[in-house]
Amino acid sequence: MAKSPIFERVSLIGLGLIGSSLARVMRRDGLARHIAGCAKSEATRAKALELDLVDSVTADPAEAARGADLVVICTPLGTYAEIGAAIAPKLAPGVIVSDVGSVKGAAIRLLAPLMPEGVHLVPAHPVAGTEFSGPEAGFAELFAGRWCIITPPGGAAAARGPDPGAATAAPTPDNVAIERVAALWRNAGMQVEIMDAEHHDVVMAITSHVPHLIAYTIVGTATDLEAHLKSEVIKFSAAGFRDFTRIAASDPVMWRDIFLNNREAVLEALGRLTEDLTALQRAIRRGEGEILETLFTRTRAIRRSIIEAKQV
Repeated sequence: MAKSPIFERVSLIGLGLIGSSLARVMRRDGLARHIAGCAKSEATRAKALELDLVDSVTADPAEAARGADLVVICTPLGTYAEIGAAIAPKLAPGVIVSDVGSVKGAAIRLLAPLMPEGVHLVPAHPVAGTEFSGPEAGFAELFAGRWCIITPPGGAAAARGPDPGAATAAPTPDNVAIERVAALWRNAGMQVEIMDAEHHDVVMAITSHVPHLIAYTIVGTATDLEAHLKSEVIKFSAAGFRDFTRIAASDPVMWRDIFLNNREAVLEALGRLTEDLTALQRAIRRGEGEILETLFTRTRAIRRSIIEAKQV
């Protein structure tokens, strides 16, 4: 059943996996009266129209943003400054600008200085995805049961506002904008968390960014093997290596930008990982089975916790 529109005109700048999935959610539930798409590729624009993901589509971000009450940037982080500068002159007071990027400190740093007065910047990160890309890769159920983290420029405490028990407290325009973005993602089936951008980036370095870097490294090592050994690695791939190849098949441009824009948190996490690997290497060399078993027992508990949280 169609719901009441949350927005009149939504501009989706970027129509890949996340942008096209969000378009499908808005189409399914009637959350926007008009969806304006933007993509550089003519083939992507044509496919978006063919799939009825958008009501209009253009290659010009400024044209897509004109008249929108919500603009969502769904492109790699390396494009944010160019897109922000292009859309800024077309943004009316009261419009909300959001994004779906994986490094929120960078999103704020790149976009906030470009936003005109009266525009509400509400960075968001729907923590969901697959290794596929393009408008045909999207599906409305992508977000169901997952988390969306919103990182307002003022920080989590400011976004939450005064004590909810204060009867006279009136919501600020920024908090209204945050709640409208949160409502959009809740309608997509997501749980919403408000978080400081810096803390978000540290958490993502551990849970997402470093695991991707490890997957790229392991699969990259396999590509450098002698031809006969590489063919056997592919032929006899066990579940572990298959999972790494799935992760390592993710969009290379997007992940290049993630690592460059979250370098401090990623390097810190890699430093800790290196220390742990050194300790593990020493335990294996010395035959310290008790240390190995203790570690493996702890990690099994983490897996069970993830299953219980329904994040598999």
